Amino acid sequence: MKFLFDFLPILVFFAVYKGTGDIVLATAILIPVTAAQVGWTWFRHRRVENMHLVTLVLVTLLGGATILFQDATFIQWKPTVVNWLFALAFLCSEFIGERNLVQRMLEANLQLPAEVWTRLNAAWITFFTCVGGLNLFVAFNFDENTWVNFKLFGMLGLTLVFVVLQGLWLAKHLPDDEPADSTRPPEPPHGDQT
Repeated sequence: MKFLFDFLPILVFFAVYKGTGDIVLATAILIPVTAAQVGWTWFRHRRVENMHLVTLVLVTLLGGATILFQDATFIQWKPTVVNWLFALAFLCSEFIGERNLVQRMLEANLQLPAEVWTRLNAAWITFFTCVGGLNLFVAFNFDENTWVNFKLFGMLGLTLVFVVLQGLWLAKHLPDDEPADSTRPPEPPHGDQT
């Protein structure tokens, strides 16, 4: 449910754009929907995730510029700016504090060696950087409709594939959950059938 709630503004943006073909109108609706999402989260939990705050600020600034200047270029830059800010945050976390950002988010559920945390953080930096660049490539080399489709399906699909691949990679670094059972007799060698 949280996953759908997190994507609510982009789903509304997508639906309005597909229904009207008007990116300025879709952006004009995106701003209050994003603000409502942040307000609702604050009302329910008395805290708001940094990602939602960053998104709200950028949607308001770049979306506002899109509406003011009637130019989709501003809103098309938003996913890139968001992704590159996250890449920068993950990069800076390698040098600020004792743990990087990925470790801070996941260490309550995962125990990993320091070098694995570093590689995982680097993978997120690379992912955010590449997705930000890919957004610009699609935005400025394809038509507006293709960019809107990419913004929802392409970015979401890339994120899901990345998370699955990350999970598979992490699985080989997790400790075995089965402790050795000293009360069970050892298995006989395969050749011994006495």
